[in-house]
Amino acid sequence: MSFIKKPKIIVICGSTGIGKTSVAIKMAKLFSGEIISADSMQIYRYMNIGTAKPTIAEQTALLHHMIDIIDPDEKFDAADFAAQARSIIAELCKRNILPFVAGGTGFYIKALLHGLFRARPADQKILNRLKDEAIKFGSPAFHSRLEQIDPDAAHKIHPNDTFRIMRALETFESTGKRISDYQKEHNFGENLFDVLKIGLAVDRKLLYERINKRVDIMLKAGFVNEVKELLDKGYHENLKSMQSIGYRHIVEFIKGQNSWEETVRLFKRDTRRYAKRQLTWFNADPEIIWIDPAEINKATILIEKFIRDI
Repeated sequence: MSFIKKPKIIVICGSTGIGKTSVAIKMAKLFSGEIISADSMQIYRYMNIGTAKPTIAEQTALLHHMIDIIDPDEKFDAADFAAQARSIIAELCKRNILPFVAGGTGFYIKALLHGLFRARPADQKILNRLKDEAIKFGSPAFHSRLEQIDPDAAHKIHPNDTFRIMRALETFESTGKRISDYQKEHNFGENLFDVLKIGLAVDRKLLYERINKRVDIMLKAGFVNEVKELLDKGYHENLKSMQSIGYRHIVEFIKGQNSWEETVRLFKRDTRRYAKRQLTWFNADPEIIWIDPAEINKATILIEKFIRDI
């Protein structure tokens, strides 16, 4: 029996501020690869400092993909990322170039590796009724209803996330089937690639110190001016891109809603919280091999063995 050989790719993941870009560049140079950014913010043009994009020098020294591909007011989701990244990977593999997928947006990486379930269109009549009920009874009551119908979905959805709660309830009412069952069947399937996943991690206290320092570096590098220029270009503060960590904090400062000290405090706090959520996501993946970012030799050995294995 013959088997279709899957393309080999390297994933380098971890929380914000851990040093993914640095490790990915070193490894990609060593193994003559190219980098595909799996970062949901680095896709945006004009948003450089707050997204910690690779520098111009870094991008010149080694080719990076999926950076600066859309404007801050354009729509883009995990399915778009997966489609474009797969096309790039296919082209790299044709040229015998090893793809390195590096980033901290876990959902993007999972969509790339496994594919995404495209949900059926909602029944608008049921959805409208549920909206009225949500206003009348409130999100917590709605979430309790979902817990009785679909405890798996309720566990993943925050009690205040009214839209997702309504979508889950609508799915059950329309089809008689729980949304969690649909997701288990269709959402993420078998790996489309032969993947080596390397996760970067350090002691939590050290990570938080790195994050605090990185925020200070961003601010000194002119992050406030970057946000002002985005607003001057007409990019509204309510855009998805402008509501991201750092950007929304600076907008609030510019508008006089917070003092500078409070802005910095909240910026650092929310970045640390985001890093914690990223770690929770990646820790749930048993395929990830965890190393310290300083363990370049270990990463090298892992990749060499992975490339040799057929």
